[in-house]
Amino acid sequence: MVASARILPLELTGVVARAFGKQLLGPVDLTIGATGLTVVMGPNGAGKTTLLRVMHGLRRISAGTVVWSVDEAVARRKQAFVFQSPIMMRRRVIDSIAFPLILHGVDKRSAKQQAKDWAIRVGLGHVLHDWAPMISGGEKQKLAVARALICEPEILFLDEPCANLDGRSTREIETVLKQAELAGIRIIMATHNLGQARRLASDVIFVHGGKILETTPADTFFDTPRTPQAKAFIQGDIVE
Repeated sequence: MVASARILPLELTGVVARAFGKQLLGPVDLTIGATGLTVVMGPNGAGKTTLLRVMHGLRRISAGTVVWSVDEAVARRKQAFVFQSPIMMRRRVIDSIAFPLILHGVDKRSAKQQAKDWAIRVGLGHVLHDWAPMISGGEKQKLAVARALICEPEILFLDEPCANLDGRSTREIETVLKQAELAGIRIIMATHNLGQARRLASDVIFVHGGKILETTPADTFFDTPRTPQAKAFIQGDIVE
């Protein structure tokens, strides 16, 4: 059997995103390679979410190109996105996690077994048959991560997935993300949490004013930031 083509690298060239007459992002030139866990950092309003949405295809661009290594329709099937406030379906937890598999034609019995395995893996085994909209915020975020990973995407985008979680839930999600990276899933995650970035990142994209100011290995970014804005951000100062 011939292996399916990889969708990465992803190439952004001269990308600009505007809304209501305001430029939100760009111009951006960026290459996303096939491996690693990239953390996108920057102050509020820097353009982190817009950058993730542009790469995933949720935000229409005003100029430039976003090019995957395969046809765009194929690339869309091999990626997933976890929002900061995920939408919960009016289904039980196990059915919510299984839903993407069923959409892809997996039989319900197999899909539910895989969903149960994923629920246990992310710490939701105790709420398998609870209604998804009724579980806690941390549990909803774990469900969203499991729902995104169950189809084994080649790349996973996450927008501040732990912003509203307690320490235990954050640790559990970080563990799942590390395991996913080890399994070969490319991860691009926005976060304000410097500690989380230090724990997880292989490299960092630093965004400010809608522009990418730094793209560098994580150790280099935290030890010797190249720009005054990045240095101020790491030190906890206000970035203007």
